[in-house]
Amino acid sequence: MDAAVVRRAAGAGGLDTGVLDAAEAAGLVRLTGGRIGIVDPRTARTFYATAPPARRREAHRLLAEAHAGGPHVLPVLFHRAAAATAPAPGRGDALAAAAARAPVGTDSAELSAAWARSAELAAEDGVRALRLIHAAEHARLAGLPRRARDLLAQAGYEGARDAVRGAAELVGGRLALQDGPVADAREALLLAAELLAPADASRAQAARLAAMEAAWATGDAAACLEALEPAPVQPGTDADRRLTAYREGMTEVMHGRLEAGRERLREVVAGASCTTPQGPETLLRAGGAALVAGDLPAACRANSRALAVARARGPRLLVAQALERLAYAELRAGRHARARAHAEEGLRTARDAGQDNLAAHHHAILALVASVEGSADVVAEHADAAERVAAPHGLAQAATLAQWARARADLARGRVAEAAARLGPLVGPGPRRGHFAVRMLAVPCFVEAAARTGQAEPARAAVAEFARWAGQGADPQAPAQLARCRALLSDHQECEALFAAALARHEEATGDFERGRTQLLYGAWLRRRRRPGEARGRLRDALVSFERGGALGWAAQARAELRATGDAAPREPSGPLALLTPQQLRIARCVAEGATNREVALSLSVSPRTVDHHLRNVFAVLGIRSRVELSRLVDRAEKTIAHP
Repeated sequence: MDAAVVRRAAGAGGLDTGVLDAAEAAGLVRLTGGRIGIVDPRTARTFYATAPPARRREAHRLLAEAHAGGPHVLPVLFHRAAAATAPAPGRGDALAAAAARAPVGTDSAELSAAWARSAELAAEDGVRALRLIHAAEHARLAGLPRRARDLLAQAGYEGARDAVRGAAELVGGRLALQDGPVADAREALLLAAELLAPADASRAQAARLAAMEAAWATGDAAACLEALEPAPVQPGTDADRRLTAYREGMTEVMHGRLEAGRERLREVVAGASCTTPQGPETLLRAGGAALVAGDLPAACRANSRALAVARARGPRLLVAQALERLAYAELRAGRHARARAHAEEGLRTARDAGQDNLAAHHHAILALVASVEGSADVVAEHADAAERVAAPHGLAQAATLAQWARARADLARGRVAEAAARLGPLVGPGPRRGHFAVRMLAVPCFVEAAARTGQAEPARAAVAEFARWAGQGADPQAPAQLARCRALLSDHQECEALFAAALARHEEATGDFERGRTQLLYGAWLRRRRRPGEARGRLRDALVSFERGGALGWAAQARAELRATGDAAPREPSGPLALLTPQQLRIARCVAEGATNREVALSLSVSPRTVDHHLRNVFAVLGIRSRVELSRLVDRAEKTIAHP
């Protein structure tokens, strides 16, 4: 709330305007940039509930007058409605009309309160129910799921007409999608679409797209197609046409006709690059279309724009979703440090907004990032957290990502049998197979583990399916990974040519990590063929790639292979530096070289705030207080590594 408005209202009521400063001193409110923030909403609700009704009405009257003449009519009407001493349906109607016309970017919590107050003043039960449903939807968008459910329960819509019931089922389904069993969400959303279709085709289509999102999360391809089937809106505007292109493109993809689907999805992606202002939902849909079409740079761009718009104009709920989509696209593109930064922020945001299912996906992404960086404990922590929600809520995609992360962490530590055992059911046929959109991504890890444990036949079966998928252009790394998989399963005559082909294909895609894995496996193969000189070149390239990308577990494998060739490979950090996480170690080394936090952030593609957070932890772990001490400590440790 605007502090100036509150001071005007207090002055008009003959109150001491210094009471606001006293409230801040007592820790009840926070004044920032001329705005009043409530420190503990429960305390504020208690004060309001226990105040005499006449005093509450007088406060609302004063606030309405203080807001009058300002740029926004909604707070004026809200406080006038709250100050009513008798049934005032006219005030409720005016408030509802203002809430319906509120400009984009209006605070969702404020809109929820306005709709709820207008419902209290409604003269008819049907009108009251619909307004409470609107209030529930805006509470959901504000990240207040418990409040949203309370409002929905108050609506009493069971005996209402279909349009009202459909609106309620749409809100309830979306709530279940964010923090409940997603199969339940899908059923509620399909019912909402059926009830809304005769009177509101646009919202019916929105319900079906949300049902498709729920089915996708469960890994149910047939249910995805069911949600995509009808076309309730005839293409009219550009937005309508892009929505139809999205639905038709996804339908083609789900039927296995990726090239045909990609053509339609490119129309959706192209629409996101136009200069016309677009909402975060539209941009997120374009980011998803780009990811399915295999255009990872476009997916990162669209999701980054969606995040910027969600931050600037809301609603708050979409910030965590945009962060999850962006983090996953960056993970797929090999930008692991950026993926971690966005997933860490997204996890905090999702938790604050009660988005348990989205938080599980953020945990799964963080587990995958940690599996690259070689932090086995961190992988286990995030994978456990993802699976605790994924199992009861039916989140097959999050569960598959978590299992893949565990297996990749096993590979990083040389535990190939464990990795093969985890991945075999996910990539193979049968009821335990992984999510349809993820399982192919895990095939290269499975083939590496299976080949090293003598399981050639299941690996060849997986490669045959992977080859069909890679041939459709679904992922830019897939052609190089396919050649690497074939090299691992081939005889000695073909192996070298296939490794060379894999490295050539890596030049067509970005990302150090996958190229480093190919160099590592190629170098190990050369060493076993008693060609140590050639092996060293490959292994050194692998080590550089892993160190540059922070893949310290994989770097340890490259060092071990180098030592086996007789090369004096640099050793892993020892002493106090061994206590640091991979990201902390990278930041410590950059700072020790004299880089500022902003320079470190640019170098590692993270935010200065993330660097500051990690640097404070570095100081705490190492027991130091300054950059000078850090520089000396790192210098001593590096000299110990170079001259043990």
